[in-house]
Amino acid sequence: MTATIPTLVKQRLITTDEYHRMAEVGILSPDERVELIAGKIIQKMPKGPRHSALCKRIEKLIERLLEDKVLVRLQDPIQLDAYSEPEPGIVVAHPNDSFYEDHHPAPNEIYLIVEIADSTIERDLTLKADLYAAAGIIDYWVINVQAQQLHIFRQPQTDGYQRQIILRG
Repeated sequence: MTATIPTLVKQRLITTDEYHRMAEVGILSPDERVELIAGKIIQKMPKGPRHSALCKRIEKLIERLLEDKVLVRLQDPIQLDAYSEPEPGIVVAHPNDSFYEDHHPAPNEIYLIVEIADSTIERDLTLKADLYAAAGIIDYWVINVQAQQLHIFRQPQTDGYQRQIILRG
């Protein structure tokens, strides 16, 4: 059984610089599936074949429709702030000649984030939605694979998205 930490206990949050250093010195192994969310290292769920196939289909569709007007990134980090570096399923970012070689895309460089949720629906609809809204991500979509739903979040505010649309089927 895992004990929960009371909210009154002060926690020491990890910055993105410290997170990168942990990887450099081997505290985090290269094949470890984690991401930094609000100063905490969170384990990512394994990607199943449906998840990977859907990511690839969406990537190809966006690239075909928008060509070189955007840069589509799959499962790559973005830099939201000094404490969050999530790795969304799909990021549609501004084109960048260096392909973001010198930094991860920041919120002002992102058009759309899409999460494919086959086993992470609760996390994607709550924790990540709040995180992306606070960072000012204009469009955030969650594809609920099991329920065949598309959740579209818009109008970000610091306390969450003001508009949510759910499309079915």
